[in-house]
Amino acid sequence: MPGKMAVTLGVSNILWMVLVASQAFTIEIVPESQIVAQINGSASLTCRTTGCADPSFSWRTQIDSPLNARVRKEGNTSVLTMDPVSFWNEHSYLCTATCGARKEEKAVEVLIYSFPKDPEIHLSGPLEVGKPVTATCLVRDVYPFERLEMDLLKGDRLLKNQEFLEPAETKSLETKGLAVTFTPTSDDIGEALVCRAQLHISEIDEALRKREKRRTLQVHISPRNTVVSVSPSTRLQEGGSVTMTCTSEGLPAPQITWSRSLGGRRPQLLSGNGTLTLVAMRPEDSGVYVCEGVNPAGRDRKEVELVVQEKPFTVEISPGPQVAARIGDSVELTCSAVGCAAPSFSWRTQIDSPLHGQVRPAGTSSKLTLNPVSFEHERSYLCTVTCGRRKQEKMIKVDLYSFPRDPEIEMSGGLVHGEPATVSCKVPDVYPLDRLQIQLLKGERLMESKNFLEALERDSLETGSVEMTFTPTADDTGEALVCRAELQIDEMEFEPKQRQSTEMLRVQIAPRNIAVSVSPSSTLEEGQSVNLTCSGDGLPAPKIQWSRQLRDGSLQFLSENTTLTLTSAGRGDSGVYVCEGSNQAGKSRKEVELIVQVAPQDMQLRASPSERVQEGDTVTIYCTCGNYPKTWIILKKKAETGDTVLKAVGGAYVIHKVQLEDAGVYECESKSELGRQSRSLTLDVQGRERDYFSPGFLMLYCASSLLIPTIGTIVYLARRATMRGSYSLVDAQKSKV
Repeated sequence: MPGKMAVTLGVSNILWMVLVASQAFTIEIVPESQIVAQINGSASLTCRTTGCADPSFSWRTQIDSPLNARVRKEGNTSVLTMDPVSFWNEHSYLCTATCGARKEEKAVEVLIYSFPKDPEIHLSGPLEVGKPVTATCLVRDVYPFERLEMDLLKGDRLLKNQEFLEPAETKSLETKGLAVTFTPTSDDIGEALVCRAQLHISEIDEALRKREKRRTLQVHISPRNTVVSVSPSTRLQEGGSVTMTCTSEGLPAPQITWSRSLGGRRPQLLSGNGTLTLVAMRPEDSGVYVCEGVNPAGRDRKEVELVVQEKPFTVEISPGPQVAARIGDSVELTCSAVGCAAPSFSWRTQIDSPLHGQVRPAGTSSKLTLNPVSFEHERSYLCTVTCGRRKQEKMIKVDLYSFPRDPEIEMSGGLVHGEPATVSCKVPDVYPLDRLQIQLLKGERLMESKNFLEALERDSLETGSVEMTFTPTADDTGEALVCRAELQIDEMEFEPKQRQSTEMLRVQIAPRNIAVSVSPSSTLEEGQSVNLTCSGDGLPAPKIQWSRQLRDGSLQFLSENTTLTLTSAGRGDSGVYVCEGSNQAGKSRKEVELIVQVAPQDMQLRASPSERVQEGDTVTIYCTCGNYPKTWIILKKKAETGDTVLKAVGGAYVIHKVQLEDAGVYECESKSELGRQSRSLTLDVQGRERDYFSPGFLMLYCASSLLIPTIGTIVYLARRATMRGSYSLVDAQKSKV
C-alpha cells in the first residue's frame, strides 16, 4: 500500500510541473509606452504580470537616478505613483518582474508639462480716448515654453502673435508674455481684449493645451468744462451764508467734490456733492474754495475765492505781562480774543525759538502750557490773534527762578570739645545764583555771610554754599546753629523768597579720667575672686569695654560691663587687663596687671644619661619647676658634713669627667610664700678597673703614696671654696607680688 501512494504522488508532481511550464510568464505596463504628466499633479505607472503566482518587482530609471515616487505592490501588480509630479520625474522608467529564474522587463517614458492657469491681461493705465496704452498678456508657470504660442486680439482683429521657439537652458517654470501698445477711441467702448495661449503638445487633450482670457474695454473721457456758480456773492459779511454749485462733463460722469485750499498743506475736504452751502461765515472762512470733477480718466478743477469781512476785536493775555515761574512747575499762559466769534491763535517766542510747550484751544481763548518749566522757557512769548483779515498781538515775559528746598547744614564729623570743626551750609538747585545770599548764625550771633553777586550767569541749577571753622566748647551744647538763605529778586512775585534750617549743637567730650579699681587686690592667691571696676568721664558717657592683653600685644575682648569679675582665679588668669572707654569723640584706656600666686608644683629632677655612670663620664643633672609666678629653685648636694649648693645654668648642672667623690644624693628644692616642694636623686659613680701588678705603676704608686693625701686635701679645700653659694633658675630672687 505505501508503494502505491508514492507512485501516485510522483505522478501528481510531474503533472503539476507540466501544467506550470505550459503557462507563459509575461509582463505589461500601463500606460504602454508614454505618459504626459502635469507638474504638481499626480501620475501612476502600473506594472502587471501573468503566468506567475507570486512575482517580485523592481523599478528604476533608465539613467539610474532616484525614482522620486512611491511603489506599492498588490499581488501580481506593482504601482509607481508620482505625487506631486516634478522635473525629477521626466525619465524613462523600467519595471523588472522576476518569477523564480525567469525575468521580464518593460519601459515607459514619462514626459512632463505645466500649463496650470489662464492667461492674464494687464493694462498700463486706464483707457482714455486719445491716450496710448499698453496691453500685456502673461502666461505664468509654463513648461516647456518652447512649445508655447500666444495671440493678442482686440475684438476679431489680431494685434500680435508670438511663438517662443528658443530652447530653455534649464528646466524651470517660466512666465511668458507679449505686449501691444494702441490708442483707444470712442469706438473701443465695450470692445473685448482677448489673450489666447496654446501649448503645442499633441499627447495631451486639446482642452488642456489651449487657454483664453477676455477683458471688456472700459474707455473713459477725462472731466472737462467744469463750471462754478456762487449765490449771493463771493464777498460776504461776517455771519452771512453762501451757496456754490459746480458741474463738469466726462465719461463716466465725473464725481464732484468741494475742498478748501490751505496753502502748501493738504486741502480740507468739505463736500462730495455738486452743491456746497456755508452758513454763519467767519472772517477766517475767507479763502480759496475748489470744485473738482474726477473720473478714472482724470480730473478737472475750478477755483473760487470767498472774502468774509470781519468785526473789530481786542486781545487779553494772562496772568499778566510778566510771570514768575519756578523751574519744574507747570505754567499756563492764556490768550483771549474779545469781540471775535471765531478767532485763530498762534504762539511764538520773541526770538523765534521753539515753544517747548503744548497749545490747546479753549473757545475764544488759547492756552499755552509749559510743563515742566525749564531754562528753555525763559523767554518773551507773543500771542497772535487773527480774526478774519485782522491781526493783533500781545506779549508776556516768563522769568524763571528755583528755590525749592531749605538749606542743608553739614558738619565734618561730630563736634568735639576743643577740636576745630567745619560747618557748611548748602542751598541746592538755586536759580539765579547771583541773587542768593546765605548767612550762618550761632544763636543770635552772625558767624558767616556770603553773597553770590559775581557768580557766572549760566542756564543751570546751581548749589550755593558757605562754610566756617570754629572750636566748640561744652558751653555750645544746646545752642542753635541757623543757616538762613534769601533769593533777593524784588521784581518777581513768588513765595517763599527766604528759607532757613536750624540744627541744635551737641558738643562731645572725649573719654578722660579713666580709673580702675581692683578689689581685694591686684595680687591674689590661686582660687580667690577679684573684681576689676572701670570708670571715666566724657560726653556722651563713654562705653566701657574690658580686654586682656595677649603675648603678641593684641587684645582679647572680655566684657562690656564696668565691672569685670574673675571667680576662682587660676594661674592662667595672671596678666595685663585693659579697660577702654569710648564714645563718638574718641577713646581712652587704662591698664592693670593681675598676679595670681600659686604654690610650687610640677617639680622634676633627673640625671642624664643615667643615675648610674662610669668614672670619667659626663653627666648632667636637670632641675625644673613648672609653676607660675616665679619661685626659688635651689640645686644642692647632700653630705653629712653639710649641703653644697651647686651652680646650675638654665636648670642644668654639668659634671665633666665624673669622679667617685661626685657620687651621692642631689636635691632640687623650690619654695615660695605659698609653699615648698623638693625632689632628690642618688648619683652612683662606678670606678674603672686598674692593673695593680704593673711594676711601673706600682713604683709610681709607692712614690706618690705620700703626696696624694696632701694634694687631695688642698684640692678639696679649693673646690669647697668655689662651690659655696646658691643659684635660682629665675634670677635667684624672691618673687615680688
